[in-house]
Amino acid sequence: MAMAALNILSQPWPPTPSSLSFSNNNISFLTQCNAATATINSKLLSLSHSCHFSVLSSLYGTNRPNSSSKLSSMPTHLSKSGTLTAGTGCSWMQDNSMHHNDAADSECGEGPLHSAFPAKAAEISSIEDLYEFISSGPLMNKLGLAPEAVAESIDKWLAYGLHLCRLFQLKELDLSVPQKVRIYHYYLPVFFWCEDQISQHRSLYKDGEDIPPLVIGFSAPQGCGKTTLVFALDYLFKVTGRKSATISIDDFYLTAENQAKLREAHPGNALLELRGNAGSHDLPFSVETLTALSNLSKEGMKMKLPRYDKSAYNGKGDRADPSTWPEVEGPLTVSL
Repeated sequence: MAMAALNILSQPWPPTPSSLSFSNNNISFLTQCNAATATINSKLLSLSHSCHFSVLSSLYGTNRPNSSSKLSSMPTHLSKSGTLTAGTGCSWMQDNSMHHNDAADSECGEGPLHSAFPAKAAEISSIEDLYEFISSGPLMNKLGLAPEAVAESIDKWLAYGLHLCRLFQLKELDLSVPQKVRIYHYYLPVFFWCEDQISQHRSLYKDGEDIPPLVIGFSAPQGCGKTTLVFALDYLFKVTGRKSATISIDDFYLTAENQAKLREAHPGNALLELRGNAGSHDLPFSVETLTALSNLSKEGMKMKLPRYDKSAYNGKGDRADPSTWPEVEGPLTVSL
């Protein structure tokens, strides 16, 4: 079983003022930004011929530092053939509206999606501001995401960022600083790290070989947002045409019946009265499930993913009825 793991020791938001401003400690970052300027400029010129950039006019304008030199404004129309595409070929914008993967949307069930565009054109410098904001994120170095790589793939950062705004029903033209940090300093860096791990994993196999899904585990203290992070990643994988499965350690709590037996076998032990502590998980079942997921490498193979109902028995919880478990179909690319 191939595995990768990411430890998230604390939430990278809300950001401190120092993380959003330049100081002597940012000299190395500025040097890296300057090294990627040529790449950014070339990307901007190519994007300007095909993309509607007014989406950025208020997305980053309120937090952008004043600049004495302004770059040329972008047109507010889109050519018939001009689209900005993500990894699957889905267009970023077309005919002044969001174009999305309906199949992915229906599978994820995120509810109604919202999009609005301002009437006036935005300046190219907005893209440079976004690039600098992304590159200043606290996870970039830890995850091995170089500023040059961000500059080269800035169109994907834009497209995936807008997909997440739709998923969480955020106003993409009026994001607060914490919301921007959540998307561009947290969710998207982790997604690109996952993509890199998957690429490395798949490179180990020859053409024609069955490739088992990569298992990526996320570890973080309670309340750090692991479930929401995995929800966002699963959505992005569907957007990019990859099949993914999600499970949580919570899904492997003992059934209510077995938890009661555990409690009765250890009278007076408060740690084993309720779920949550070591000993309250069905470890053989978790190993069985992960092993089955790892074998889901061929077309047509299916399995159901266990789920736990924390609301059952007045909050004491129980494993959900198997008839309600979601089903996944191979070949899987990744298990989160």
